[in-house]
Amino acid sequence: MTMINAYAPASAGSLPERERALIARREKLLGPAYRLFYADPIHVVRGEGSYLYDADGNRYLDAYNNVASVGHSRPEVVEAMAKQAAVLNTHTRYLTDGILDFAEAFLAEFPPELSHLMLTCTGSEANDLALRVARVHTGGTGVVIAHNAYHGVTSALAEMSPSLGAAVKLGDHVRVVPSPDSYRIPEAEVGAAFARSVEEAIADLREKGIAPAALLVDTIFSSSGVFTDPAGFLAPAVEAMRKAGGIFIADEVQPGFGRLGTDMWGFARHGLVPDIVTVGKPMGNGHPVAGAIFRPEVVEAFGKNQRYFNTFGGNPVSCAAAHAVLRVIKTDRLQENALAVGTEMIDGLRALAAKHDLIGDVRGSGLFIGVEMVRDRTLKTPAPEETARVVNDMRRRRVLISATGQEGHILKIRPPLVFSSDDAKLFLATLDEVLAAL
Repeated sequence: MTMINAYAPASAGSLPERERALIARREKLLGPAYRLFYADPIHVVRGEGSYLYDADGNRYLDAYNNVASVGHSRPEVVEAMAKQAAVLNTHTRYLTDGILDFAEAFLAEFPPELSHLMLTCTGSEANDLALRVARVHTGGTGVVIAHNAYHGVTSALAEMSPSLGAAVKLGDHVRVVPSPDSYRIPEAEVGAAFARSVEEAIADLREKGIAPAALLVDTIFSSSGVFTDPAGFLAPAVEAMRKAGGIFIADEVQPGFGRLGTDMWGFARHGLVPDIVTVGKPMGNGHPVAGAIFRPEVVEAFGKNQRYFNTFGGNPVSCAAAHAVLRVIKTDRLQENALAVGTEMIDGLRALAAKHDLIGDVRGSGLFIGVEMVRDRTLKTPAPEETARVVNDMRRRRVLISATGQEGHILKIRPPLVFSSDDAKLFLATLDEVLAAL
């Protein structure tokens, strides 16, 4: 399957010799499964704040890489990691203070019902653990996910990630429901429509003799197309799953850590308290630390009957990195920054929509924004080829974004949380130039 915004090897002849040589080394050493971004891949050598720099010293505005949540090479995080690595790094079967200090600070950012934290190295591991716990707690195996979702790369999660393409078979215990598409469904009907789809999926699971275990959704539906509104639309679907005996797993790997501006977590926009929450590497600014947060009653049976051990999930260096990220988010008021700068971005994008017919819809919250590109606003016809041109023309002007949605026709904008008003102005001006050129 062709990945959205992927480098096409057929265009290698247009690249400088140095980059062609690097690509050849990658293919020889790393094998055929890896992919590169952009028609003209970027050879990056360092990052700082909202910017990446290539081998020739050119600066690129990064409006895409949410994993570096508090900015590339954030000094406080680097210092915390180095300081702890110089003293101790080991696993969680020894008593150490760092994991407890971090857990106390981190769990304070959640509703009190969510009071247990288990640490992993990646969001995929966190989602995998969440599924294991859900199956033990509910006795079911069926999972309902959203159209074109992405939840991870383990065998279990790949079976629940249709965005990986048709070559990756979905599990027989998995049901996919249509996205809560507020561009095509009246906002007042989005919640009811999504809940009906979940109820139908549950009924189909039961008809096949499969008991439901969980509704698993990324709370901003980022791979489905970025759907945030109306706030609260997710609640009826969660109620339907709980009524059926399953639980709600909120995948906060992409929308979490204040990115949405209005709240620290995407589930809070819907007035919900999940049964399990999962988070990923934005937790450590890209350092491999992630985790799952549980209601105690949900993880009780699992904990009594099964051991959980992740060799370096929750090691002292990882906890130091995660704690430093949390401190930076709070001290620098980055959630508030996400709301202010994100609002400026969304307002600016809607102004561009008044000038450029290619923009059909602008949606999002804080610094997570989707811009749907269409060939016909009346028919709302997706424009994937034009979207690819926009993404690559932005890259040539040294502004980095990507695309999302099954058709690859939705601009995906989710910069580091330190993105400034000046960064937003540069982004909007560049996108205006690109759209005018089209």
